[in-house]
Amino acid sequence: MMMAPSRRRHTAEYRAHAMELVREPGKPIAEVARDLGINEGTLANTPKTSQNTR
Repeated sequence: MMMAPSRRRHTAEYRAHAMELVREPGKPIAEVARDLGINEGTLANTPKTSQNTR
């Protein structure tokens, strides 16, 4: 039986850095996600999450 890959956990610093990259003018979320090696949907949901917690 194959085991599912473990879920990666990112530090607050890593997420903050990713958000800085997303906020750069002219840099689409898809490109940032590819550069960081993470799913575009995960990165796209991050600003929504941070806005809801303010």
